[in-house]
Amino acid sequence: KVSNLISKIKLAPHISQSYKKRLINNLNLDNIKERKFSELSGGESQRVAIAECLSTEADIYLLDEPSAFLDIEMRLQVAQLLRKSIEELKKSGFVVEHDIITQDFIADSILVFDGSPGLEGRALAPQNLRDGFNTFLKMMNITFRRDSVTKRPRVNKSGSKKDKYQKQINEYYYVPK
Repeated sequence: KVSNLISKIKLAPHISQSYKKRLINNLNLDNIKERKFSELSGGESQRVAIAECLSTEADIYLLDEPSAFLDIEMRLQVAQLLRKSIEELKKSGFVVEHDIITQDFIADSILVFDGSPGLEGRALAPQNLRDGFNTFLKMMNITFRRDSVTKRPRVNKSGSKKDKYQKQINEYYYVPK
């Protein structure tokens, strides 16, 4: 049962009570605590796996597609939880994530891969978020803006004034203010 994992989290000696509470609350584990793991949906299973990972003592946290099976609101909540958790634990995290919006909320730096899938490829050197996203988005010929209300990345319409302007100034990620 999920309640067994919650008990394990509550007993973990290496994390603070506030951290434990945030982990359980932000991943909505109390809502599914009486369920068996075999009864969980994909998104519920993902939340449980993230809780297990972040409650385990480690020097480096490795997460592969943590946003898989999650709805958009939970993806952003998990992204913020991952970032805050890794910072609070004073550890490093390596996150493989193909959802660019989720990655935008998690990462300090990124690795961009270049090449032809299944044929050839190379990883570029690690880059800060702005440079990495500029590199990637330029390869994709896409520009992003940040929504002024939600602060979420939004894709500019191809050929729009914003798209043309950002390409002209070679700023594919966001226009600096």
